Amino acid sequence: MRVLLVLLIALWSVPSLALIAGEELADPVLEARAREISKELRCLVCQNQSIDDSNAGLAKDLRALVRERLLAGDSDSEVTAYAVARYGDFVLLRPPFKAATYALWLGPAAMLLLAFAGAGVYMRRQSRHVNKAAPLDDDERLRLNSLLDDS
Repeated sequence: MRVLLVLLIALWSVPSLALIAGEELADPVLEARAREISKELRCLVCQNQSIDDSNAGLAKDLRALVRERLLAGDSDSEVTAYAVARYGDFVLLRPPFKAATYALWLGPAAMLLLAFAGAGVYMRRQSRHVNKAAPLDDDERLRLNSLLDDS
């Protein structure tokens, strides 16, 4: 039972080999180029995987498209440019830093700065309330002194 469990966990943790046997190119140099390009293109279905890692049907189609373009004589950058022209910058796992993608690149830093600014404002307001405690009146002072004398 334990052996079966270990085998299942091992098989589950191994990255899926999305490339189907019939997809590979005969030329090992072209196949290596296709694999490198495929690692840089996002699966439009999975969105957090490259088309090289994805088993989705669209990823399979994109892998075939990459190989077709390479067989047609396109360079790596031409293949990538073709995919971008067809699907936009979203197809790139590492989109370029340009006006259309500023929010993507700068958004996390802006959100972090806003969070720190909000926390600073909150802390400042809280410290003002704590520091402005009203002084004790005579009854409270007498009660406090009696409590301190008892101990």
